[in-house]
Amino acid sequence: MIYSTATVPLNPEGETKLTREQVWKGLELKARDARLFLPPGLCTRCDVVEESPTHFVREATIAGSDIKEIITLEPQSKVTFFQATGPREGAIINELFEDEAGALQLKFYCYLGLRGKEPDGPEEQAEQTLFDSDKGYKSALVSTLKRTRELLAEGRL
Repeated sequence: MIYSTATVPLNPEGETKLTREQVWKGLELKARDARLFLPPGLCTRCDVVEESPTHFVREATIAGSDIKEIITLEPQSKVTFFQATGPREGAIINELFEDEAGALQLKFYCYLGLRGKEPDGPEEQAEQTLFDSDKGYKSALVSTLKRTRELLAEGRL
């Protein structure tokens, strides 16, 4: 199994200050259309295909893999992506919270496996190494906040 976690401050020194509400709007936009937040060409399709009061279902093509995710939103707090189909199975969570000093933080954590691969085998170990690297999900959190600031500056948030 792959377990990874990363946390970044919402408002590091020198950056445009974001409110919880603004970051939440960015996270919700990202959940509905990853193309707005991922590097160009990484996500080539992202469609919400079902909605209910408790969740929505998104079908996407990311890094060449077709995936289906069931996404739940806990307003102003947490987005959970359940990997229904695709190369991974499990859950990915983005959570907004205040640390002990009252500063807003954005946290990523996941518990995943690779479908059809040996648990803790070489493929999962390689994926774990990637998730924990500088190119892993910590960089995704930073880029999500950067893109949220850009959308705010453009008046699109």
